[in-house]
Amino acid sequence: MRLVAEFEITCDALPLVEVAATVPEATILLELQFNHGDRPLFLVTVTGGSHQQFARALTDAYDVGDWTLVGRAGDTRRYQVVPALSFEEQLGDHIEDLAGLEGLATADAIIERIEVVPDGWRQTGWFATREAFDGFSSFWQQNAEFQLSRLTRDGESEPPGDGLTDRQHEALRTAYELGYFDIPRRASLEEVATELDLAASSVSERLRRAQTRLIEETVATTWPPLPD
Repeated sequence: MRLVAEFEITCDALPLVEVAATVPEATILLELQFNHGDRPLFLVTVTGGSHQQFARALTDAYDVGDWTLVGRAGDTRRYQVVPALSFEEQLGDHIEDLAGLEGLATADAIIERIEVVPDGWRQTGWFATREAFDGFSSFWQQNAEFQLSRLTRDGESEPPGDGLTDRQHEALRTAYELGYFDIPRRASLEEVATELDLAASSVSERLRRAQTRLIEETVATTWPPLPD
């Protein structure tokens, strides 16, 4: 039976990580279009954040050759991005095993979701066997930092919220206990941040990502439709 894995690869050399660090309040989802040679086009779906700031970040990014806004629906925009570098060129100075990187493209796995975050990629993938997953995770453990959030068999039911990270769980629980979600609100964002010993901006981002994840698991089955 196939395995479903959720994990985070911490590596600031991965494509578009610089953009995510520049606009941390945006949720950035990346799809790779592999039918374009050694530089697959990127289809990037962005929710939240400033459109102007994100556009400037794309223009200034060293790993973006060109980009086009191809659709918009509410707070969600979709871009087609032409990379300036191949994966080998982009990661060559940061990953010793380039042959292993190329081998990942033929692994018996499907990466279903890539979220670009300020320090790497957060991914969900389907792996045909435990051996396929072990090979994938071993590569990233040796060449970057790999953190597994969840590993389950395909078809197993999971309670909503299991996809949250420990830090997201902590932020939601603390905000709830302090009354941040009460009506009227009994605690400010700054008070939640003080309790967590974090900057208010970091807590805001963590809460937003956690709420987005819960909405994906419980309310929304697809991203908002975009115009043709």
